[in-house]
Amino acid sequence: MRELIHQAFQLKELLLLTGLGLIALLAEIFNFRKLLFPIILLGLAGVIATCVLDWKSPDGDRFFFSNMLNVNHYALGFTIVIALVSIFWFLMSEKYFTDETNLTDHFALVLFALVGAFLMVSYSNLVMLFLGIETLSIPLYVLVGSKKNDLASNESAFKYFLMGAFASGFLLFGITLIYGVSGSFDLVQIAAYVSKNPGAIPPLFYAGGLLMLVGMSFKVSAAPFHFWAPDVYQGAPTVITAFMATVVKTAAFGAFFRLFWVAFNQAGAEWSHIMWVMAAATLLIGNITAVFQRSVKRMLAYSSIAHAGFMFIAILAMSKTSGSAILYYACAYSLSSLTAFLVLYLLMQNRAGDDSIDSFNGLVKKNPLLAGSMTIALLSLSGIPPLAGFFAKYFIFVSAINQGFYWLVGIAILGSLIGVYYYFKIIIAMFFRSDSDNGPVTIPSDQKALLFVLSLLILILGLLPGVIINLL
Repeated sequence: MRELIHQAFQLKELLLLTGLGLIALLAEIFNFRKLLFPIILLGLAGVIATCVLDWKSPDGDRFFFSNMLNVNHYALGFTIVIALVSIFWFLMSEKYFTDETNLTDHFALVLFALVGAFLMVSYSNLVMLFLGIETLSIPLYVLVGSKKNDLASNESAFKYFLMGAFASGFLLFGITLIYGVSGSFDLVQIAAYVSKNPGAIPPLFYAGGLLMLVGMSFKVSAAPFHFWAPDVYQGAPTVITAFMATVVKTAAFGAFFRLFWVAFNQAGAEWSHIMWVMAAATLLIGNITAVFQRSVKRMLAYSSIAHAGFMFIAILAMSKTSGSAILYYACAYSLSSLTAFLVLYLLMQNRAGDDSIDSFNGLVKKNPLLAGSMTIALLSLSGIPPLAGFFAKYFIFVSAINQGFYWLVGIAILGSLIGVYYYFKIIIAMFFRSDSDNGPVTIPSDQKALLFVLSLLILILGLLPGVIINLL
């Protein structure tokens, strides 16, 4: 027991995130709600600082809790991205939570979801993977339905909960089969079992891996397990949708890649054809369906599915550069997507909740900052140089080409071209269409500063990709 407590105090990132969640729960009781927001921002900044300080040995491996967590450079890199994007997300959503009656409850739910995200990117045991996923998912079920008087929000939460329960069932069944064959939940020991038994692995092992693939594909909204995403994204409050599309997706792909890179690397050929088809389907379905959307929020939901297809390619490739590529992609995509959702959220506040493409008509004349920030975000999501999104796709393509996935890269390029079409529909509306509503679009000064910082980071990340790509 004493050893566990000692290890817990060494795991400063987990302590900080959990402590912030507990502080949020106590804020209402001890009446320090006004101090909670700056405490959370300082705490998340502290998480980033501790990650930087823990960047020690060449491989950075640090095992905790009977080797159930491995906080290495991979985990620290993803934790930094998650914490940084979370800071921007809290700054984005501050006014939304201020208007809510249960402020501290919402903050606590988000913070405990971040605890789950940390577990997902640092696990080295399948039990810890499941705990991380559930710790992340359960608060999200509540947050998606937090707009209690909105029928769409309630429906989204119910659908997300049901589909999430089914996905957890698949994941647990898969974990059970893997354990039954290999005799271990530990990723390294599972990999050792595969390497010691070439050609003699029973079909149940591959069935377990396939079931886990289904469960993880749901979490990242990869086709054909993506059907929940557009409805849930559209029905959830816009700030919660932004959180799901950025922080949650980053954590899910961090966990997904770690599973297949560490445990299933040498057995991946058995289901690589299935993953190839899933990646191609995710790219095409996400991009093609987005073309026909009139709701920008729903369009961004399908865009999120399409970008899941790009990150799925890195998991399929499983080369030495795939980890760095997926980390860079997650960072570039999260910053760009958060900027797009922030602009949409601010515009919806000025347009009585209207999220159609027409609501962007003539925006450059009414608010150049909103139009400029949205343009930078959309160009980055399109993969236009020199923005971060271009290099994110480039590194994914290089990783895939090195493994011989030429046709899949061709499909991904086709998907990118389709993406350019529907992203540019919004840009054309902002710059080349007039709007009958000549009223100004006003936004608070703090949101102006946030938009400027996010846009600047997208540009800097594109000009200096080595800042992240050389970390792992």
